[in-house]
Amino acid sequence: MQQCQSRRPMSRAVWAWGRASLVLGLSAFLISPVWALDLKEAFALAVLNDAKFRASQANAEVTREKLPQAKAQLLPAISFSASRNQNNLTREKPTETQERYFSENQTLSLRQPLFRKPQWVAVAQARAEVEGAEAVLSYDKLELLTRLTTAYAEALVAEDQLALVRSKKASMTAQMQAANMALVAGTGTRTDIDEAKARYDMVIAEELEAQQSLSYAREGVELITGEKLGKLAALDGDRIPASSLAERNLDDWWSLAEGNNPELQYWKQSVEVTRLEVEKARAGHYPTLDAVAQVVHSAAENVTSPSSNYRNRVLGLQLSVPLFSGGAINSSIRQAHARLASTEASLESARRDLRMRLRKEFRGVTEGRLRILALEQAVRSAAQMVDSSRKSYTAGVRTLLDVFEAERVHQSSLHDLSQARYAYLVAWVQLHGLAGEAPEDAIAAVNSWLR
Repeated sequence: MQQCQSRRPMSRAVWAWGRASLVLGLSAFLISPVWALDLKEAFALAVLNDAKFRASQANAEVTREKLPQAKAQLLPAISFSASRNQNNLTREKPTETQERYFSENQTLSLRQPLFRKPQWVAVAQARAEVEGAEAVLSYDKLELLTRLTTAYAEALVAEDQLALVRSKKASMTAQMQAANMALVAGTGTRTDIDEAKARYDMVIAEELEAQQSLSYAREGVELITGEKLGKLAALDGDRIPASSLAERNLDDWWSLAEGNNPELQYWKQSVEVTRLEVEKARAGHYPTLDAVAQVVHSAAENVTSPSSNYRNRVLGLQLSVPLFSGGAINSSIRQAHARLASTEASLESARRDLRMRLRKEFRGVTEGRLRILALEQAVRSAAQMVDSSRKSYTAGVRTLLDVFEAERVHQSSLHDLSQARYAYLVAWVQLHGLAGEAPEDAIAAVNSWLR
C-alpha cells in the first residue's frame, strides 16, 4: 500500500514533465527556422498589427456611432434642473423693511419629437455613412492584402535572386579552378583565368547587393506584419493553376466588381449621403411638432409673497413653423445639389478607373500565365545550352567566354521566370480584390501555391 502511494507522486511528476516537454517542443518547433511563415499566417499578423489598418478600424468605429446619435434625436429628451438661492429683499415703501429668505426651484421636463423631417433624413443619412465606412474598411483590408502580397513577393524574389547569385558564384569558382587546371595541363590560357577571376569578383559585388535587397524586402514584410521574420514559405511553380480564369471573361469580372468592389460601394454610399443632404436641406422648410410635458416646483420665488409655494404641471404640443430665414435654406439646397453633382462625378471617375485597373490585372493574369510557360521552356533550353557549352569547351570547340555567356543566359532566364511567377501571384490577388472577393478567400487560394 505504501508502495502504491509512493508511485503516484512519481507518475504525476513524470506526466507533468512530459506535458512540459511537449509544450516546449511545440514552441521550439514554431520558432525554429524550419517552420516557414506562409501568406495566410502573415496576413493574420498584418490584420492584428498593421498600423494603417488599425487606424482604418478605429475610423470605422467612429462612423458607426453616427447612427445611434442620429436615432437619439428622435427619442424623448428628459432633463431636470434645480436651484436654491439666498435672497435679501428690501422694501422702501410705505416703510422700509428688510427680509432674508431662501428661494428654490425644481423643473422636470420631457420633450418627444413628433414630426421633425431633418432628423428623420439624418437617420437615413447616418445609415448610409455607416455602410460607406464599412466599405472603406473592406477596401483597406483588400489594400492591406495587396500591400502584404507585394511585399511578400518582393521578399521571395530577393531570396531567389540571392540563391541565383550564390549559384553563379559557385559556378565561377568551379570555372576558375578548371581554368587553373587547364593552364597547368598546358591546354588553357592566362586570359581564361583572368576572365574567370574578373567575373568572380563581379559576382561577389552582386551577392552583396542581393543580400542588401533581401534585407530591405524582409523589413517591408516585417513592417506590415509587426513581427520579426524567420523563413518564408516559397512559391512552388508546379502548384500554379494552368488556367485558373478560363471560366470568366473580362465582362464577367467587371460585373462582379461593379456589384462587390468596396471602393465603388463607398462612392455609391457617398452619393446616397449627398442625395439625402439635399432632402435634409429642403426639410428646413417643414414645420416641427413636439410633445412637451413639464413639472415645476417653486418655493419663495415671488418677491411680492416670499412665503408662497406652488407646483405647476404642463402637458401640450409645441409647433414651430419657419417663415423666413433670409434665404439660408435655399442657399443650403443649392449647396447640397452642387455636392451631389461632385460626388456623382467622383463615382463615375472611380468606376472608369476601376475598369481600367481590372483590365490591367486581368491581362496580367491571363498573359502572365502564358509568359510563365514560355519562360519555363526558355529555362530548359538555356540549361541545355549551358550543358552543351561546357562539353564543347572540354572538347576544345568552345571558349570559356562561350560558357560564361550560356550561364548568363541561363541565370537571366531563371531570374525572369521567378519575377514572372511572383508578378502573376500579385496580379491574381489584385484581380480578385478588385472584383470584391473576400481577402480570406483570395489568401486561401494563393497560399496553396506555397510550400
